[in-house]
Amino acid sequence: MRRQSRLGRFVATYGWRAYAVPVLAILTVIVVVDALRTGGDPPEAAATGDTVAESGAVGGVPAPVADGTFPDDLPSGALPEGGPFTAAGTGAWRVVPGTSGQVGTGRVYTYTVEIEDGVDTAGYGGDAAFARMVDETLANPKSWIQDPAFAFRRVDQGEPDFRVSLTSQMTIRQGCGYDIELEVSCFNPGLGRVLLNEPRWVRGAVAFQGDIGSYRQYLINHEIGHALGFAAHEGCGSDGGLAPIMMQQSFGTANDDIAGLDPEGVVPRDGLTCRFNPWPYPRA
Repeated sequence: MRRQSRLGRFVATYGWRAYAVPVLAILTVIVVVDALRTGGDPPEAAATGDTVAESGAVGGVPAPVADGTFPDDLPSGALPEGGPFTAAGTGAWRVVPGTSGQVGTGRVYTYTVEIEDGVDTAGYGGDAAFARMVDETLANPKSWIQDPAFAFRRVDQGEPDFRVSLTSQMTIRQGCGYDIELEVSCFNPGLGRVLLNEPRWVRGAVAFQGDIGSYRQYLINHEIGHALGFAAHEGCGSDGGLAPIMMQQSFGTANDDIAGLDPEGVVPRDGLTCRFNPWPYPRA
């Protein structure tokens, strides 16, 4: 009987695998050498929003360009374009459920948060989102509680010191007047209500250049300032400085603009222009 060589015994034992293993080893070496020589191909970009065209646009569509300013011919007191708002509510308000602990160390002013029936708040987060903005603004140390004379506590029953009330366009005109034919807010002591203008809540003011969050903080702080006894409005006191919280920033932050709307008012036509500011104590 003829004896097999070592190679013959290996092939007889492993069959086709005896040929496949060396071939695969050789192919692996060839691939590795080629990769090292060429540096490898770059990975393909993910087929998601991470893919950016050479033009800088996503999917070939240019992104909006914000220049940071409204058109020069838009009056400073005008209501900017924007989302929908309620023209006329029912003239009655619903209390948003919820209370808070005391913030601040001074005399405690209690308040409710209310929304006029007929006003749909879904477009900006619902009733609770409005209430949360009021609560968090008043609890901020840059707000009125920086003054040790003032403290706040939210209630949802009984008779509060004032009612922070989001209110429709036409009801605002009844409660605040319409002598200056612009969208306004006010504190109406006869009603015990801080009437916040819903069109302004949705769209803001020209002076805030689209910063809706800061404008809403301003609106709360300014009108509650009236409820606390700060009846007089103020003008810009330092050109290029921050506007005082009791300046009518809904109408603008330039004294000339406000004096033009209310020539008999306290703001002089002196050329001073401030930057918008939502806080009573912005550097606290």
